[in-house]
Amino acid sequence: MATENKPLWLSIEESILTLGTADLSGSNQEASVQKIAAELDTAGFNVSGHGGNLLEVRWAVDEARKIGKPFLEDFNAAVAALTLDDVADPYAATNKIISDIGATWPDLKKSERRSVVIGFVEKARLDLLIAKAKEMSGDEGIRMLIEKAVADKVITEGLEIAQDKLDEVHAQIAAERAERARVTTLLEKVDGKPDDERVKHLITNNVTEELIIEMAAVDQAAIDAVKKAMAEELKEQQRLAEEEAARKKAEAEGPSLDAISPEDMIDYIDSIREIMDFSEEEKEIRIMCDQSSIPKALVDIAVSDPDKLDELEKQAEG
Repeated sequence: MATENKPLWLSIEESILTLGTADLSGSNQEASVQKIAAELDTAGFNVSGHGGNLLEVRWAVDEARKIGKPFLEDFNAAVAALTLDDVADPYAATNKIISDIGATWPDLKKSERRSVVIGFVEKARLDLLIAKAKEMSGDEGIRMLIEKAVADKVITEGLEIAQDKLDEVHAQIAAERAERARVTTLLEKVDGKPDDERVKHLITNNVTEELIIEMAAVDQAAIDAVKKAMAEELKEQQRLAEEEAARKKAEAEGPSLDAISPEDMIDYIDSIREIMDFSEEEKEIRIMCDQSSIPKALVDIAVSDPDKLDELEKQAEG
């Protein structure tokens, strides 16, 4: 029923809005009052049988006659003129409407009417936000409405999108907030450090450049400088690693032929011959030679040209 959702005074004003100028004239005023009372009775209000309610109708009609127009003409125009800036603070906007319109229509200043005005202002705010969201590209409109704490149902209905789509954007925003919280923790660990250290710490922890610029309060040049220094550092680390790998490889392979003393050469060749007496398989020979720390240069000769071992042995013996 209408009585459950709308106050009597507003329903009276809505009925007056449908009247013509002639209906508000002195000779037609009482007929208009009876007509409105009957309509409100049908809508669920007890007007015709309630003296106080009937008086409210008479007073409202008389006020419209004296001012020369229905109250809702001025009120609706004031609400329609609201902008997003106006409704940024719905309560301030409500106060302004009551003050402005109340100068002509004093009854609007009654305390019980304030909540109704607030309702109109808040609906205007939602309508303006939805209109703005529709003009935005991608998911920006949805994001804006979520940021403004607009209810999910209002968003899905206003933008005509599925709940799944809204849930997707909610999830994205939640992930972004979690990432910001992570970055905040990372920054706390390098608080008070120079910018280059702070930026390097964030880069090594996979923080995007966009978020670094925003949350570390640095510019792109600072990030580029740190990345360049890190690249040079990485290059040097790679060079050192390659040198170390080469050193370990050389150490594992043992000395070259020219670097083996005659005494060691004879001992190595004797060991190789013992191994080759035990097995003729190259793989097994190499494994046993490695276990005996025999230089790789000699092992390569043993498995590829074993007769050359005799030649090397003679050279070692002088």
